[in-house]
Amino acid sequence: MPSAVRLIEVGPRDGLQNEKTPISTESKLSFINCLLDSGLREIEITSFVSPKWVPQLGDAMDLIAALPMDRGALYSALVPNQKGLERALETGIDRIALFTAASESFTKKNINATIAESLANFREIMTEFRKVHPKGFVRGYVSTVIECPYEGRVAPDQVKPVVMELAQMGVNEICLGETIGVAVPAEVEALAHVLEDSIDVEMIAWHFHDTRGTAIANVEAMWRRGYRSFDASAGGLGGCPYAPGAGGNLAMEDLVYFLERSGVQTGVDLSKLALASEPIWQELGRTSPSKVHQAVLSACQG
Repeated sequence: MPSAVRLIEVGPRDGLQNEKTPISTESKLSFINCLLDSGLREIEITSFVSPKWVPQLGDAMDLIAALPMDRGALYSALVPNQKGLERALETGIDRIALFTAASESFTKKNINATIAESLANFREIMTEFRKVHPKGFVRGYVSTVIECPYEGRVAPDQVKPVVMELAQMGVNEICLGETIGVAVPAEVEALAHVLEDSIDVEMIAWHFHDTRGTAIANVEAMWRRGYRSFDASAGGLGGCPYAPGAGGNLAMEDLVYFLERSGVQTGVDLSKLALASEPIWQELGRTSPSKVHQAVLSACQG
């Protein structure tokens, strides 16, 4: 395997957003600093969603104001709407992520909009954002690219128009979300095959969930097709709300271990990475579902 890889850590945002136990701003800052200590550099830190709907991320502005800005980090935040953009612009953050999906039901339940309405909202937010940050980075999330918890399987031809619309409006990156963690490599490869005649693989990042233990198999399949950008969450923070009790986000430890053992240099210290999320797990009163996380911690403590 070649050695170039981008690892995007989403634990502080996607990993915590559905947790009911409040995590303090100070704990989040410590978590992010420990992630940086481990060697990670791209971190999605929060969302500018209304605190009424996601209290866990209601400290977005305070968190960004306190972040270390001298460590070479690339911080990004999710921006759900115009009000969220206004708050984001106040902080000066120049990397944002926007959210839509390939299934109408999921989009409606998550952001109370149709896919077409969400894309129109994307365009407006991008226009305003780029007036302030002409060289700012915009990521477009497309969820439910394989299956929707409400509609069932999603055909690749259903995903492609959404992806192409995002590409045409000028986002820097499109992140394909395997939202409920059901996919196997053959399904992900079928989607990639449909998209690759119209969009460069370098523009795509993959966001796999490990609900059924297939995330690493999907990463390997996409790596071998030439994809180099992958999301993951320290310790596997972030369960799957559509499968109670199941793991959700692919653990960054699992991803780093797989890549390093495959001969890919990630620049990440696995011991420091495993230790980074441990205080968060203790506050949540649970343990990480990641076997790599557990094995590394055991080795550190032994």
